[in-house]
Amino acid sequence: MPHESDALVDGLTRTLARACRALAEAGHPHQAGRLAADAWVLLRSTHPTQAGRLDGTMHHTARLETQRATAVPPSSPRPETAMPLDDRIVDVRAEIPRTRHALIFETFAELPAGTAFVLVNDHDPKPLYYQLAAENTDQFTWDYLEEGPEVWRVRIGRLDVA
Repeated sequence: MPHESDALVDGLTRTLARACRALAEAGHPHQAGRLAADAWVLLRSTHPTQAGRLDGTMHHTARLETQRATAVPPSSPRPETAMPLDDRIVDVRAEIPRTRHALIFETFAELPAGTAFVLVNDHDPKPLYYQLAAENTDQFTWDYLEEGPEVWRVRIGRLDVA
């Protein structure tokens, strides 16, 4: 029998996921994705099933945002940062979908300030943008190099915020 607080978290997560989807469908997919990512950060360690539901919500909102052809707004104006041209390539297309984000987060965590890697994916990784923004506000750059329809390449950098 699930613990009462687990049932509460599950119910609140379902409600938030429905609200975020409705917000996205009402023309605000970026805001919906950011809200879902904020909740995902809170749940991912202690409630992975509910965090997975929010990850699905972020994917849904990202598809809507792509369909509306809106650009990814930066979280705030970013300073220009010189990054080397020999970026590491992290191609996750052959990875099992459930392990992709963990691999990308590990790569970002190990990234020295002022450097970047290029993510190669088989779909728009916008949900990852939401998650990085929720956990690393103003600490990263996100630049699309190629935007599908079959391959997406995004240069993800760690800002030197010293």
